Amino acid sequence: MDLKKLFGTILTLLGIGGLVYAAILFGNSAGTTKALIVYAVLGAIFFFSGIGLIRTTKGKE
Repeated sequence: MDLKKLFGTILTLLGIGGLVYAAILFGNSAGTTKALIVYAVLGAIFFFSGIGLIRTTKGKE
């Protein structure tokens, strides 16, 4: 596996984790609005940058 694809996979998984955590905080109404926005925005940035990195990396096929 290429290093860029590995890094893209890690970013994608971190993004999913951030989005899920923000959704859990939103569902429980336990988090403040500021924390929800921060986790959701960072999760979205990590997720979409990871997906973009995976898509644009050419394989050795």
